[in-house]
Formats: sequence, structure tokens, C-alpha cells
Amino acid sequence: MRLSIVISTHPSQFQAVAFKGSLEETIAKVAGWGYNGVELAIRDPEQIDTEALVRMVISRDLVVPAVGTGQAWGEEGLSFTSDDPVVRAAAIERAASHVPLAARLGAVIIIGLLRGITPKGQAHGRSMDFLVEALKRCCSVAEASGVCLALEPLNRYETDLIHTAADGLALIEQVGAKNLGLLLDTFHMNIEERSIEQSIRRCGPHLFHFHVADSNRWHPGAGHLDFASILETLRDIGYEGFVSGEFMPQPDADTAAQRGLAHLQRISDERHAR
Repeated sequence: MRLSIVISTHPSQFQAVAFKGSLEETIAKVAGWGYNGVELAIRDPEQIDTEALVRMVISRDLVVPAVGTGQAWGEEGLSFTSDDPVVRAAAIERAASHVPLAARLGAVIIIGLLRGITPKGQAHGRSMDFLVEALKRCCSVAEASGVCLALEPLNRYETDLIHTAADGLALIEQVGAKNLGLLLDTFHMNIEERSIEQSIRRCGPHLFHFHVADSNRWHPGAGHLDFASILETLRDIGYEGFVSGEFMPQPDADTAAQRGLAHLQRISDERHAR
């Protein structure tokens, strides 16, 4: 089991990212605690010193399994499903702009909140048409560089578009791109799925990345989710990607990161000891 944690390359309003800013210091701490990787939440890759970032990661023997794009929605309002064609085009361009860095790092590009929500007065079906078209265009750009995209089903309180693994699989079929898969997140699954384990099994080879947070969106071990069962299911389907922590910085970022890591490592150690 390879473990990573989400860190933001810049200050962000998104509460479920424990670490924001102070990139070099954070990367050093995360490596020291025993994480294998860092998932990067990047609003705009044009604002990143790519060479410095790569040096920081390599110097700590870390991997970047995924790059998150959601801050473009949260900070700038960019959306694949906006009723404004200029905004939609800017969202597609922003997603595509992550491809060079993702290719350099061997990371998947996450499409979460960047899909947006259905604007007032726009039909849900119209939004889905926009979403499918945007994903087709982004997947085409990414495929040329060998990069995959991972669409994240989100709970009903954050968007009206794609809530469950089944929704995501249906969308993948509509888009028809081999480099489009899913990112499943235990926090959202706890709200929307009948069974977290069954949904993981349903995804099988379409599962490209995996987020963990407990039922209260705190670190694993702080709520009621059965992470032993969840991790066992990932093993059963042959998932070889990262398990990445995206949770609230509670009681504080450092404590959350260390407690979440310890909880997951303890589960893994107990399984191997059996």
C-alpha cells in the first residue's frame, strides 16, 4: 500500500486540504513522517516553478500520483458546465494546461469540482452534454502525452453531476476515452453509495486513484468508516495505485496527517501479520 497526502501549492479556500503553501517545508515533513507521495492541488500550473517542484519531490524520494484541478472552480469559477461558452473554454484550457506537468511527474489529472454545477435555468441534460464534450477534448489532449484523467464522483451537496461510481462508469462509457477513469473518495462514498466495498469492486480496472477521509471528513480513524475492509477490497481488485489522504486539518494539519498515516499503516501491518 502506497500512501500520499494532498497538499496545495498555493493558499486555498478549500477546507479539506490539510496543507496549503510552504511547499518545501510541507514536502519535507510529509516525507519524514513516512508518506510515499504527495498529491498536488494546483490552481494554475503556469504559476508553478516546475523545475523547483520536481527537485523538491525527487530530493525526498517522493512520488506525485495525481494533480488536482478543483481550485480553478473554487477560486476562479471555471467550469466545464457553465452556461457561458467563454468560461467553459477557459476550464477546458486550464485542465489541458496540467498535461505537461502531469506527464513529467507520471501523475493522473483529477477532474472533481472543475466540472461545476448546473447553472440556474439550464437543463441537467444540457450540463451533461457539456461535461461529456469537455472530457472528450481534455482526454484527447492528455492521451497524446500518455496522461490519464480521473473523474471524481462527488456528493449531492457539492454538485448535481455524477454522485456515484455507477454514474461515473456510465459517463466513462459516454466519453469513450481509454485514458478516462475514476477517483473514488471515501467521504463522498459514505454519503452516496449503498456499499463502499461493492462500489470499489464495480469500478475494477477503471479505478485510477483513491482518496481517503473518514465519515466526518477528518483523518482515517477519526470517524466510523471500516478502513480495514476498504483496503482489503482495494487489494482484492488488484488496485496498485496510491491511497491519498484528503481530509480536514483537524485538530491541526500535522496531527491529522500523522494520525491518518498511523491508522492506515496499522491496518496494513495487521493484515500482513495474519
